[in-house]
Amino acid sequence: MNTILEHMMGLNTLTDDVIAMDFLMNAKSGVRNCAMAVTECVTPEIKQILMKQLDEAIDTHEVITNYMMQRGLYHPYHTPEQIQLDLNNIQTALNISP
Repeated sequence: MNTILEHMMGLNTLTDDVIAMDFLMNAKSGVRNCAMAVTECVTPEIKQILMKQLDEAIDTHEVITNYMMQRGLYHPYHTPEQIQLDLNNIQTALNISP
């Protein structure tokens, strides 16, 4: 999106928030999918490969979580703060006119 339009619509900071949250959700999905694949594989070689991918997916999830926490985008240990952040994001999304 055009930078000027982003500032006018108040989306200049929301963009990073949305990208980070989307990345976190996809990382969680990747961890879940790798874990299921590990339990379904039949050969030790494939299981070893999948375990390595699972470890990498967990590491990626941790990096994203730490990034978001350091920037105040995610409050996993403070539920009231996270709820307020989510409500603010919902209100911002509702205020965006199509």
